[in-house]
Amino acid sequence: MEASNLTLSELGWTPFFSAQLAAEESRRYCPVRVMAVHRGMVDVQGEAIDTSITSVLPTEGGPEDRPTVGDWLLIERESRDLVRILDRQNLFKRPQPGDDRRVQLIAANVDTLFIVTSCNQDFSIARIERYLVLAREIQVNPVVVLTKVDLAQDPERFLREVRDLQPDLEVEMINGRDPRSVARLATRCATGETVALVGSSGVGESTMINTLRGSDSIATQAVREADGKGRHTTTVREMHRLTGGGWLVDTPGMRELQLSDASAGLAEVFDDIEALTLECRFTNCTHDTEPDCAIQAALADGSLDAHRFERWRRLIAEESVNTGKMTARHTRPAKPGRRN
Repeated sequence: MEASNLTLSELGWTPFFSAQLAAEESRRYCPVRVMAVHRGMVDVQGEAIDTSITSVLPTEGGPEDRPTVGDWLLIERESRDLVRILDRQNLFKRPQPGDDRRVQLIAANVDTLFIVTSCNQDFSIARIERYLVLAREIQVNPVVVLTKVDLAQDPERFLREVRDLQPDLEVEMINGRDPRSVARLATRCATGETVALVGSSGVGESTMINTLRGSDSIATQAVREADGKGRHTTTVREMHRLTGGGWLVDTPGMRELQLSDASAGLAEVFDDIEALTLECRFTNCTHDTEPDCAIQAALADGSLDAHRFERWRRLIAEESVNTGKMTARHTRPAKPGRRN
């Protein structure tokens, strides 16, 4: 077992977590943070602790009662047995691939979300809006990061499209291979801060991480010229230490998050449309053919963009379906026992 030379504050410990420990717990147990997740095991770090522990908790817990990257755990000082997971500030999760009635935990206790997209064919306003909804829903500060600006003929066009989404949205334009360019992100990666990445493959996130770390240890893949796409190069959920003392979470699952239980995030990102729905004549207006529909009136006079409205409708429908499936999972009856 190796000893860690990092303090709790350097690992991201805040008063939010310390307030959850009683005096007796502080004497008996050690707080550690999950650095990486493997099958049945997690790598953790704490003060003078750098080890792996069994990640399974008692089976009577719910689907979210398992450790994920970024979690803070209490473990026994001597045995290193897992005692409990501390309450999370926030949690990224998604329906389990292949079984959308189950939950897969992605990352916890994130301070900032980098929404990474490149200034080429990969650029998608719809994808950016999806990630903004997720960030707003769990109260994580989003920053849109436009990469490969050095290869774009008109990078300012991409910047204008993003800023049109929300007037106060933070946007950075960078060349991932240029340390001076990437340095503009470093202020959001200060000591103890945790940043998560979302973005499709081939947008330069691995290159950006390597630059932030001052290392080339994370593999990068070539991008196809025809469509600007590449392959996912991250296959393990883990946290990377950055030169500025912060932490960066890069996981495969963060690129494929679907909406569920995100009504508050949708209302915040699409606040203009939500405000219009309150002006409709009928409270159950479908915004198609009903009389005195404020949405249709705004579309007709050009004050509401039709493409933005359709994106809102698709996300609303997805959120409703996924939330319904997750609710059904919690309420479906138990399977009867087998007869001999």
